[in-house]
This record gives sequence, structure tokens and C-alpha cells, in this order.
Amino acid sequence: MAEIGFTLMSEQSPAKELVEDAVTAERAGFDYAVISDHYFPWLDEMGHSPYAWSVLGAVAQATERLPLMTYVTCPIMRYHPAVVAQKAATVGVLSDGRFTLGLGAGENLNEHVVGHGWPPVNTRHEMFREAIEVIRELFQGGYRNYRGEYFDIDSARVFDLPERPVPIAIAASGGQSADIAAELGDGLIATDPDGSLVEKFAASGGEGKPVYGQLAVCYDPDRDAAVERAHRMWRWAVTGWKVMSELPAPVNFAAATETVRPEDVAEKVPCGADVDAVVEAVRQYTDAGFTHLALVQVGRERQREFFEWSEKELLPALRSL
Repeated sequence: MAEIGFTLMSEQSPAKELVEDAVTAERAGFDYAVISDHYFPWLDEMGHSPYAWSVLGAVAQATERLPLMTYVTCPIMRYHPAVVAQKAATVGVLSDGRFTLGLGAGENLNEHVVGHGWPPVNTRHEMFREAIEVIRELFQGGYRNYRGEYFDIDSARVFDLPERPVPIAIAASGGQSADIAAELGDGLIATDPDGSLVEKFAASGGEGKPVYGQLAVCYDPDRDAAVERAHRMWRWAVTGWKVMSELPAPVNFAAATETVRPEDVAEKVPCGADVDAVVEAVRQYTDAGFTHLALVQVGRERQREFFEWSEKELLPALRSL
């Protein structure tokens, strides 16, 4: 049985509400929580984007047992990897070892803000590999030096480290990134239930390591209202990763999804209060070899009701898979 997590979607909720959601998710019985790390929301309609690491510090203190994870942090532009190592270690300490650092090569949407442009995908993967190596070095403790093509560190040391190094899970969307995840990561992160990607990860050295996925759902007793909300808030997700990683601003995602219909989104996002529909969508991930799956409740309007439904109906059904 896969562990079922909850996504703290920073693009659709303010900071204090995210902390409250984490506490409620723990109480409702979710197995872990992940948080998105964005500078912008995908669409202006989503309306928020607080600093994920400040929220994580608060969540670490407000919760007791809930494992936490970034889903995902990009360490190649907006953050230098030395800074990522320091803040990840700090959250590891604050959470008493409940934190996993999820890393990915990022999106133009969030990284262009520092004014350095957006490199082509091969360059991003080269930068990403170096960034992971830097973070791994600093997690070992002591003073560290590193000289790379893209990143240097000079006598850097993270003084406050948790008792065990923070695990690193790495996002992948194809064979090249799956190889990086298998070689340098403690787990794989993927957005789609792609069994071939999981197999590639395992064959490249990731056998036995956790595989993390994410599934959007839109709970509402009124299915039509759920479909409307999913289309309004989640239509950006149907563009696919090659588009999602390249567009620079919410206005571009709005333009790119002008022709997306509500039924197009509903095909990908279980809408309404149908437990069986969510179970079937989750089964696609478990059949593909995923060990962890974090649910996203699309929109804030029914968040409280979603937690009640999850505790009473959805989580018991999922645990019977």
C-alpha cells in the first residue's frame, strides 16, 4: 500500500492557512505532507505564493509526527545550492528528522525573477547535477570546497545539521533526469504514473528507493461546481511538462490554456465526491510502482470539507488497496 500524503499548495493558500492545513492533515490521518516552492502561482486566479521555507519552519513546530517534504525546490538559480543545504538542514533539525528535501531542475516561471535568463534543458541538467553534489558535500559536515562549471563553494560549512543527513528525493521527467535521481538521490519524484520511468530509475540504481507522485483532486458535493473550480484553478496542468517548465509568467499560462475546456481538466482531475474515482486514479500510480502519493485538493473553498471526507471515507478506502 502506498503512503498517502497531502500537498500544501502554496500557490493557492496564504501562509497561515498552509500551517493550519498541515495540522489538520496530520489530525485527519495523512501519512506525510509536501509543499510546493514557488515564486509565482501558475495562474493569477490562484492568488498566492508565500515563501515555502518560512511556512516549513512553522509547520515543523505546529505538527508532531507528520513527515515533511519540498515538492520541489530548484537549487540552480533563485537559490544557490549552499543556501539550500543550510535551510534544508535547519528544517531537518526543527522537525526532528522528519524532513526530506525534494529537488528538481525548476521552471522558468519561478527562476527567471533573478534576471539570469533560462538555460536550455541540457544546461539545466548539468547545473542540477552540480547543485546536488554541492548539497551532498555540505550535508557531510565540516568545511567544504567545491569547484564546478556552474557553482563554487569556498570553505563553506553548515553548522546546524540534523542527527542524520536530510534525505534527497529528485524529480525526473525522462531518462536523463531518472539517471541523475538514481545516482544522486534517495528517492524519485514524478508527476505522472509512468511505469517506464520508475523502471528506468530502478535499473539505474534506484531499486528499493521510494518513488513519490502527486495527484490533484477537486472535492465538492456538487460535481459541477468541482469541475468549474478545477478548470478555473488547474487548467495550467494540462499543458504538459515541456510547456510548464518554459513559460515565464501566469499570464502566459492563461494564454496557453485559453482553449482548455472544463471536461479536459475533469479527465485528469477526479471531481466531486466519488471515492471510487479517486481510488482508481491512485491505483494507476501504485500499479506503476509508486510508493508515496500526495493528494492536492484544488482550491481553498472546500478544504475543511475535503479533510473531513478524507478522514471518514477516502483514506480508509485508499488503505484497502
